[in-house]
Amino acid sequence: MNRRRPGLGARLLSALLFCFLCPAALSAQKLQISANTLGLMCLGTLNGEVNYAVSQHWSVGMSGKYNPFSYSMSEGQRQFQLRQRSLAAVARWWPWHIYSGWWVSGRLQWQEYNIGGFVSARTEEGQRYGGGVTAGYSHMISEHFNVELGLGVWGGFKQYTVYACPTCGRKLEEGQKAFIMPSDFIVAISYVF
Repeated sequence: MNRRRPGLGARLLSALLFCFLCPAALSAQKLQISANTLGLMCLGTLNGEVNYAVSQHWSVGMSGKYNPFSYSMSEGQRQFQLRQRSLAAVARWWPWHIYSGWWVSGRLQWQEYNIGGFVSARTEEGQRYGGGVTAGYSHMISEHFNVELGLGVWGGFKQYTVYACPTCGRKLEEGQKAFIMPSDFIVAISYVF
């Protein structure tokens, strides 16, 4: 009898269903979800992070950002955007106790981006791959709600194309190079299960 193993998508769906349909299996204060309010104010970037405590001092998780929006000041005027899709695997170290007090995190991140039109009409798009470090503080408001503050930086390798403007399609530059840049300005609201 030959049995097929379920694919990666089926296994991820099963894990998500387990997490949402079996909350009793996740003991108290183990799971945290959060959204960065500064990210939402940054031209509507939707974002979220899910963390799971693996010990008193460590949590692991996933985060994502998505912004499909382009803006223009008026009809026929310059267009600007901070579009992106990004995913990151995150590990946090909490010196005192998970989900309270100071923390430091490391991440591996991928980002597809299209940014430009703010100061000049130049626009850059491409993909970035790399890692980063973020540090912050989590203040407990109540048993389940926290406010998190943090700053981070990330670097790695990018493949990019620079255009003269967001809509004309005239290439000015194309290539691959290393980068280092700020990654996180965090004022987040989180819920701890």
